[in-house]
Amino acid sequence: MSADKHLQSWQERFEMAEAMQPLLGKLYRNQGVEVVLYGKPLLNASTIEIIKSHRLVRRFVGYKLRLRESFPFVEALSKLAVKQCKVDIGKLAIKYWQENDDASGIEAYMSRELASAIDHEDTQEAKDVVLYGFGRIGRLLARLLIERTGVSNKLRLRAIVLRGGRKGDLEKRASLLRRDSVHGPFNGSVEVDEENNAIIANGTYIQVIYANSPDEIDYTKYGIKDALVVDNTGIWKDEDGLGLHLKSKGSAKVLLTAPAKGQIKNIVYGVNEADILSEDKIVSAASCTTNAITPVLKAMNDKYGITNGHVETIHSYTNDQNLIDNYHSADRRGRSAPLNMVITETGAAKAVSKALPVLAGKLTGNAIRVPTPNVSMAIITLNLDNETTSKDAVNQYLRDMSLHSELQNQIDFTESTEIVSSDLVGSRYAGVVDSHATIAEGNRAILYVWYDNEFGYSCQVVGVMQKMLELNYQSLPNG
Repeated sequence: MSADKHLQSWQERFEMAEAMQPLLGKLYRNQGVEVVLYGKPLLNASTIEIIKSHRLVRRFVGYKLRLRESFPFVEALSKLAVKQCKVDIGKLAIKYWQENDDASGIEAYMSRELASAIDHEDTQEAKDVVLYGFGRIGRLLARLLIERTGVSNKLRLRAIVLRGGRKGDLEKRASLLRRDSVHGPFNGSVEVDEENNAIIANGTYIQVIYANSPDEIDYTKYGIKDALVVDNTGIWKDEDGLGLHLKSKGSAKVLLTAPAKGQIKNIVYGVNEADILSEDKIVSAASCTTNAITPVLKAMNDKYGITNGHVETIHSYTNDQNLIDNYHSADRRGRSAPLNMVITETGAAKAVSKALPVLAGKLTGNAIRVPTPNVSMAIITLNLDNETTSKDAVNQYLRDMSLHSELQNQIDFTESTEIVSSDLVGSRYAGVVDSHATIAEGNRAILYVWYDNEFGYSCQVVGVMQKMLELNYQSLPNG
């Protein structure tokens, strides 16, 4: 191909991706249809992200999907009265082109494949969400909820609750939402309504409430009812403490974004969300590390059986450590986080058994905090009941799980020999298997799993939120 033809090909793809963007936006905002490409979300994706996602189809089917091959399916979808579902346009396109030579039958094909969602009666009411605490996880949850803004959105951020309320606080909170040193600028507009104590982000009106205790708020004063309160503070971790939220008027359920104590269910979305019952009032989304390792451990246990193992977490420093040496009640955490590797404890390995009881008593764990602000790694050393044939066999199995299993939205897989932690900032997966680092021989395997301990975890939390609020969406095509 000549240089001019390369440029012409790129121009064609770019224009096709640009034409696709408004259709994708209208489908979501007007009909509640979220379009994905082999599981990769296209909602609010940039032109380049749409092009790259088409190239990634090669991982699934052995060849890339061209935009001129997928665009007619987005067009056909935009003409159908499809509502409240997730549609994988990549799977639909590949299946069609495997069986057909021309585009004449696309509209009829789409009508057949999406029949169950056409003229679907939407009976689900929008659900109110309150973020109690607005730190690292709180602000990322806000971004994830705001990116879904639209009349068809059923998960609506209504308020954030903060302690304090000093002069200038509101603008500073808005500024922290606008700009993030790790995750970059907010994709949209953020305004402050000082008079009404509110932040308006991409048209989402977010009431800012100042309170010192979870049980002293009347959410109904702000038009909020039956809300899911997402506690991001980590201050309360048992039923008595988290139960304080339920004493506030207008609250209905509580989700903790940290491991819970006692009999509270610890949920890893994709693994045990079916354990959430409609009567459950308090649930935990476990920890970022538990979310990263549990799907991979489930996959390994399903195929090989796990006799026992150890998880060593190489974790980015967190806000509870000191910037410079100073007093800290926990061992070693008082030493400067940006200057030291700090050995500390983690309950993540033991917490796995709350989501995956078959592994109870089989795992130990420790953690090393390192001088990076985000993205961590779990090194999982396993003794297996059944022998592996080779490193390649283990990798092929985990690759298949990341592409074709019910865990495909939790497990990602990389074959890159150059990937480093900063490359995983913004990953929406619970964990990413680094295949080149895998070690497997006999009944022993060592797996290296990267995870964005902030953003990837927040994506998992949103899944738990939807399950708690009983917001169920069809995923099409079936199978």
